[in-house]
Amino acid sequence: MSKQINWGIVGLGNISDQFVTDLRMVDAAEVYAVASRTQNKADAFAKKFSAKKAYGSYDDIFKDPQVDIIYIGTPHDSHAELSIKAMSNGKHVLCEKPVALNYKQALSMVNASKTHSRFFMEAFWTRFNPSVQEALSQIRQGIIGEVKYVNADFAFYVPVTEGSRMTNKELGGGTLLDMGVYPLFLSYVVLGMPKKVLASSNFYASGCDKQTSMILQYDHAQAVLHSSFASPSNMIATISGEAGRINLNSVWHETQSYSLIKNNHVVDYAHPTKGKGFTYEIEECHRCIRAHKIESDLWSHQDSLNLMSIADEVRKQIGLKYPSE
Repeated sequence: MSKQINWGIVGLGNISDQFVTDLRMVDAAEVYAVASRTQNKADAFAKKFSAKKAYGSYDDIFKDPQVDIIYIGTPHDSHAELSIKAMSNGKHVLCEKPVALNYKQALSMVNASKTHSRFFMEAFWTRFNPSVQEALSQIRQGIIGEVKYVNADFAFYVPVTEGSRMTNKELGGGTLLDMGVYPLFLSYVVLGMPKKVLASSNFYASGCDKQTSMILQYDHAQAVLHSSFASPSNMIATISGEAGRINLNSVWHETQSYSLIKNNHVVDYAHPTKGKGFTYEIEECHRCIRAHKIESDLWSHQDSLNLMSIADEVRKQIGLKYPSE
């Protein structure tokens, strides 16, 4: 077994709970330290996952010499500040998506990675999902011909509750950065950077987007994408080419299978994930750290910057600006 890698967890909400559950399944990964803004919460999380240390301060975990890599699981608005602090203290960083609120913040994070020679990656776990990886490989090999259309959504009903992070503009709430980045990601990894973006939204009283529809225009293709807290959807993503199509089966961003449809003939490919599926991005972090790389080839710094720039354009189209910008 390779040398153990000690993880520090910053922000101890639901996403971190799911992440650490998977982290414990990965060889040579140690849940070493956790940090919250309150000591009680840190103590409870550390006890649940058998972490060696619990900090009631983010700064304290960044200064722990035994921590190799920090996972940032806090709300969107703090991603840039905390990631840069961690890297400036010599830590590698895996930061939850969206990597930041905007391109400018994301660029500052990438620059910090380069300045401090620390591995940095946006936690876009879908990129490392086995079914998604194989489907993308099939597409690159031309199995469905030239891709002409991508259709993807990420939608579910969220009851409006006062103070919810998901509808709080101060925290970068709304569907676009929380869920819309997934459909945008799929269009980007299949078709690249769009020539034009069209977008329209309905909003909460807080000013956050409640549902957002997007059309990405390419030279010879289009993507029709949607994110919503207003109602659920099938959560199946389709990539259509001249010779067939591929469906990433529900729930597509964490799919366990995909289907290839050609000439009305369906072939199903099943790849059940290890755990919920965070295990694969964790393993990628380990590979890169051991190889002394500061970014992943599968989801690079430039990929995060490109995706953020598309999201910025969508926000420009719908007129959504966050208070901290």
